[in-house]
Amino acid sequence: MKRVGKPVFFIVSILIVLLTVVSFTGISTTYGDKTTTYIKGGNDIRWGIDIRGGVDVTFTPPEGVDATKEQMDAARAVIEQRLVNLHITDNEIYVDYNKDRVIVRFPWKEGESNFDPEAAIKELGETALLTFREGYEVDDEGLPTGVTAENVILQGSDISSASAGYIQNQTTGEPQYIVNLELNDSGKQKFSEATTRLSESNGVISIWMDDTMISAPTVNEPITDGRAQISGDFDAESAQDLADKINSGALPFKLETQDFNTIDPTLGMGARDVMIWAGIIAFICVAIFVTVIYRLPGAVAVIALLGQVAGSVAAVSGFLPFISSFTLTLPGIAGIILSIGMGVDANIISAARIKEEIYAGKSIDGAISLGYERAFTAILDGNLTLIIVAIVLMGAFGPSDSLFAQLLSPLFFMFGQSSAGSIYSFGYTLLVGAIMNFIFGVTASRLMLKSISRFKVFRKPWLYGGER
Repeated sequence: MKRVGKPVFFIVSILIVLLTVVSFTGISTTYGDKTTTYIKGGNDIRWGIDIRGGVDVTFTPPEGVDATKEQMDAARAVIEQRLVNLHITDNEIYVDYNKDRVIVRFPWKEGESNFDPEAAIKELGETALLTFREGYEVDDEGLPTGVTAENVILQGSDISSASAGYIQNQTTGEPQYIVNLELNDSGKQKFSEATTRLSESNGVISIWMDDTMISAPTVNEPITDGRAQISGDFDAESAQDLADKINSGALPFKLETQDFNTIDPTLGMGARDVMIWAGIIAFICVAIFVTVIYRLPGAVAVIALLGQVAGSVAAVSGFLPFISSFTLTLPGIAGIILSIGMGVDANIISAARIKEEIYAGKSIDGAISLGYERAFTAILDGNLTLIIVAIVLMGAFGPSDSLFAQLLSPLFFMFGQSSAGSIYSFGYTLLVGAIMNFIFGVTASRLMLKSISRFKVFRKPWLYGGER
């Protein structure tokens, strides 16, 4: 049996304590009014709408309209643009192509008290007003003025379709991303006249969604056949984004509100505080229970559980500056508490096995080794089950372009995704908790117990569940 050195207990314990302190407090410096964050802490966690408060709304086409994938993408594009116009950048937008739904969630702003959610929802669902205008003259607020305000060349109804593509750059030979534009009969003549006139001076035709300019391409030559190409500093994503925005102005339907609900920030933060306190009280009760019943292995388990809690907090806060903070919801907090329960279960199984080996007459070293070895299969089975459940939840209730959603897409083909961000958070914290359980509940606790058992004062069988 490979022995673990005495200092290992102190090294692992100190590392767990440091991780716990840093994961909750973070590390940052402040110079004047500028704060530089080196390690993110609990204060950097992004709270979900059910905690911070906000709006959850589902849009659908009118009854009887079977929207295409392109039309649903266009609907998403116009909603994204309008959220930006409302200065709401911390939002979640999901598209369920199978059920023709656009699910939108956005939180309240800090200190916001006079926001009208019903007015915002109505504005989001209205059909976008797409216009092609001469020039790009704007006032101080970015609104069209002068020639640009007066000369509307095309409207959304004049556009047949827009699509992203690429051509080969004749100078460099590399692919160059473009947006292909096709006009209806109503727009061909108007566009032909405008491009013929503006091409003489390399004029500009700006593209506007509502009162926001989304592009301003230069006219290089007359376009008389109703087919145009918009080129510029595009990559694949930005070209597709512009195509979606143009298509949104040609939507043949107005989005309807299927359902919506609002959550008051005070209610959400109150529920969060109650759940956190419930977790703290439960942790203290569990710590006392496992220490009294399982003695030394129980005390070591408490330290390992502390590391598991710290690891879960670090996983949702971002911890490092280059890792984005994960949105934590009330079900997400429940997932952390549930995964801690699984960690307790893992340590109890190991402690019970060690106790059985002590009663069977094994030495302390032999009992510890056999106890962890024989408990591992049950721990592995339980946590693998938890991981499978977490992956299914993240695939079913997460963004459609996420890894797990794509892996499980055949499973959800018949009934579509639910895209419930709060449940996605629950699956994420369950998955993180299962991983942390292997790191702390199995590996760290075994190392600490094997190490501390080498001290003479801890070589008494009753400390491991035997009789005095």
